[in-house]
Amino acid sequence: MAKVKTIYSGIYNLILGLVVTVKHMGKHAVTLQYPKEKWTMPERSRGCVVLTTEPETNHLKCIACGLCYRICPNNAIRFKDTKNEAGKRVAEVFDVDTGLCIYCGLCEETCPVKGKAIKLVPRYEFSVYDKTELIYNKEKLAEIGKQYQ
Repeated sequence: MAKVKTIYSGIYNLILGLVVTVKHMGKHAVTLQYPKEKWTMPERSRGCVVLTTEPETNHLKCIACGLCYRICPNNAIRFKDTKNEAGKRVAEVFDVDTGLCIYCGLCEETCPVKGKAIKLVPRYEFSVYDKTELIYNKEKLAEIGKQYQ
């Protein structure tokens, strides 16, 4: 009895699979021809972490408060601040390991700077051969951020 039940179950599942195959047979494929065609990310998606700059002075908006560094759940942000000649705190080291980042957006939410000094932008291409290339320093983060201002 169990053997007959197993055979009927297998035939039923085979027919279900064939029905799905026939249903989608005449439709257009949904595959994109990457890199010629690129996927447009949804409006509220989170992609790459970047630092923003002031458009007129080209200086980072970051005030070196360190809140993004402290709230990062994966410790993907490496941060060290120092004081400049004017006695103002600036970020000496600001690295983001995109291999560790989970793109939660907490760093962006905690940033106290008006207009946000750290943002997540719709960028999803991170292909590299060496994982150390996934660690972006503040210059590279600012350069990517200029593309999305």
